[in-house]
Amino acid sequence: MNQLTDISTIKEILQRHGFRFSKALGQNFLVNPTVCPRMAQACGAGKGVGVLEIGPGIGVLTRELAAAAEKVTSIELDARLLPVLKETLAEFPNVSIIHGDVMKLDLGELIRQEFPGMKIVVCANLPYYITSPVIMRLLEEDLPIDALTVMVQKEAAVRICAQPGTRECGAVSVAVQYYSEPEILFSVSRGSFLPSPNVDSAVIRLRLRPDREKDPQKRENFFRVVRACFGQRRKTVLNSFSAGLSISKSETALLLQSAGIPENARAEQLTMEQFSNLARLVAARRENDIL
Repeated sequence: MNQLTDISTIKEILQRHGFRFSKALGQNFLVNPTVCPRMAQACGAGKGVGVLEIGPGIGVLTRELAAAAEKVTSIELDARLLPVLKETLAEFPNVSIIHGDVMKLDLGELIRQEFPGMKIVVCANLPYYITSPVIMRLLEEDLPIDALTVMVQKEAAVRICAQPGTRECGAVSVAVQYYSEPEILFSVSRGSFLPSPNVDSAVIRLRLRPDREKDPQKRENFFRVVRACFGQRRKTVLNSFSAGLSISKSETALLLQSAGIPENARAEQLTMEQFSNLARLVAARRENDIL
């Protein structure tokens, strides 16, 4: 099964299993033979490493991961692909396929069962329609994961990895920065897939911060502030924050001044330190029943 990136081979396998691509599931399978080895290397697959893969498709990336990692567990939603994967991954005893929805499975329990005593990373070619929800679930749940290396739509990659204080930054960018250190690794052209999507992709890596906040109350307070700041993105922080938290502009102005934020600043211009300062001030005022 060495020609799994050969289009005629893929079509023959899929036809034999009666498989048809589902637009609803965002199915675009990698056929570029250079991409998966690069992803497997970038994600850190190796001895003693367990890899959690989401959406293996026909197993092109899975094979590269299995050749390097101690174990690979792949979550596949589409039951029609299970017999295909059984065939394409037959030579890899260290691969386990879980039929299920990554947004509904108990990932903590799955990881405990599948990867005892291993370092754990995530590597996946994510369907575009579910990119942000999957990434945020993996970041927010305090799973014992070292890093996420995923392929996403190129525009999404820029947005996810945008640094606070830059024009491209949004609420998702701040959330990703809160939990991890993101970077764009390389671009992948639309012609690398079957069928070809209408946009290019990029592989990004999110290394989880070992010192990320564990207190759920502090997290909730931080993101309450972030949501308020980005709630009316075209407006200044003074206006959007005031409306988002239902407090007067005079009180908001005092909070911004104390946090070192100009009243005419916009949310995308704020640094992580400024968001953190503002969150601490809001928490302190709430404790004093001011907010």
